[in-house]
Amino acid sequence: VQLVESGGGLVQAGGSLRLSCAASGSIFSINRMGWYRQAPGKQRELVAAITSAGTTNYADSVKGRFTISRTAANNTVYLQMNSLKPEDTAVYYCNLLANSYSEEYWGQGTQVTVSS
Repeated sequence: VQLVESGGGLVQAGGSLRLSCAASGSIFSINRMGWYRQAPGKQRELVAAITSAGTTNYADSVKGRFTISRTAANNTVYLQMNSLKPEDTAVYYCNLLANSYSEEYWGQGTQVTVSS
């Protein structure tokens, strides 16, 4: 299973970015896809996730600014990030849970940098 991320970059505070993550390979059933982030010196944290049924959850720090969505085939997930803040700067990782949450996969990470 491969997770290919794209869409990171440098943006000014208040700007927007859209991250994409496409899953490929032999996956019996995807249960949940999501995005985590890790800033220097900090632990990796969940940013947003969406289940195969469409249920979403967000970190409190991004509610109202970020939106997670997925394709109908469930194999691609997007993270629309608006009103970005310098504290959103981090490496963002795509995460996939599959086969009754027994398997977990990670993307390679994409850097998001928000300048003040």
